[in-house]
Amino acid sequence: MYSRLLINQLREWKDASRHKPIVIRGARQVGKSTLVREFGKEFDLFVEVNLELSEDAEVFRRTDDVEEIWRYLCLRSHVVSDKEKRMLLFIDEIQEEPRAVGLLRYFYEKMPWLYVITAGSRLQSLLKSHVSFPVSRVEYLSLRPFSFMEFLSAAKGEAWAAQVEELQVSSIMHEEMMKCFNRYALVGGMPEVVKSYIEHADVERLSPIFNSLMRGYGEDVERYAKNEEQVRIIRHILNVAWFSVGEAISFAGFGNSNYTSTQIHEAMDCLQRAYILSLNYPVTSTEVPALPAVRRAPKLAMVDIGIANFVAGIQLEYLQNKNLLDTWRGRAAEQIVAQELRVVLDNHFKDNQYYWIRDKKGATAEVDYVWQQDAQLIPIEVKSGTNSHLRSIHSFVNTAEKKVTAVRVWSGEYMVQDAFTPAPTNKPYRLISIPFYYVGQLDKILRKCVV
Repeated sequence: MYSRLLINQLREWKDASRHKPIVIRGARQVGKSTLVREFGKEFDLFVEVNLELSEDAEVFRRTDDVEEIWRYLCLRSHVVSDKEKRMLLFIDEIQEEPRAVGLLRYFYEKMPWLYVITAGSRLQSLLKSHVSFPVSRVEYLSLRPFSFMEFLSAAKGEAWAAQVEELQVSSIMHEEMMKCFNRYALVGGMPEVVKSYIEHADVERLSPIFNSLMRGYGEDVERYAKNEEQVRIIRHILNVAWFSVGEAISFAGFGNSNYTSTQIHEAMDCLQRAYILSLNYPVTSTEVPALPAVRRAPKLAMVDIGIANFVAGIQLEYLQNKNLLDTWRGRAAEQIVAQELRVVLDNHFKDNQYYWIRDKKGATAEVDYVWQQDAQLIPIEVKSGTNSHLRSIHSFVNTAEKKVTAVRVWSGEYMVQDAFTPAPTNKPYRLISIPFYYVGQLDKILRKCVV
């Protein structure tokens, strides 16, 4: 198995004095079960049940006594329970038996010595059954497709990944690292895709895998849509949304449909809970806290750039363009940055990703993303070129009352400089230019450089 960074958070949970059951959320086929099984090797005893199997689900229907359930599972697995040892119970596809969800609190209260992890590809389907996880009795972690760090470690080894993690990529290594990132932006981060590409370096071999992933998303629809009409709407979105990555969208008539704003919005909310897409709303202020303008158009980001490339049929464009900013009119760059930033947000237990628009008639400006760093709002723009082309960042700086630290994501090398907006304002600000391969290290960079 290729290393996943989330295992570090699981290890912190394992070593904590108290450990609530963990719910791992994420889209289908991002590697949740594989991660837990690998983590299970670090325990003295590991027991797994899959509630898609009737014989496993039946255990949770027969009794509410969690100690009895645990004894039965140990006997069936031919293992001996021992409170002096570290034991992990993994309940996979927990959404298939809602009674198991309700029992999680009792595992925590009556058997605090037992470690419990749950996961499922369709946890949002519980909403149809009006079932929710016990409040304050569980912890949540999110698993996304491979980040660039994970892809790099798998493709090139830990030494290459360490250069990125430690912000030590030298000038001589910059072009090679950008080539790696561009290849990551081509294939994306779905584990099966990554494995196939690393083993064969053949983009054409990936098409059946992408096609299978898309079929799987389509088959899941009936399980979490609330009615037949919503099934049709979600399937429409799954067919067309990939073409709108990085765009501010209108719900009404989305994808040249006749569906209403409410219908599309509800269906997209369902897909957002399934981790298949993300609706990123704008903020209009330059001050913290970042409060979304939910009546404004959100930008659309999808679960994985590789799937988006496959659906849009633009893999060849990656191979022809040396610069990611030239690919798919720059929208590929916005999607992959959104995907990388989402992992950083997860690490800080933040759910929402925002962009910025200037709230003034006749003076439009838009910054691709904003990041709240302590008491500052940091504008982030995906750009190439010189400082004079950073018009949106300059608009943000000129609007802000305090001195701003801004981030430019580009294909150039890492640098930090003091800059000024163009005349007549000539307002000073700090500009941090980071190459694409450092986006996943944004929080670390800002801790070092924010004024």
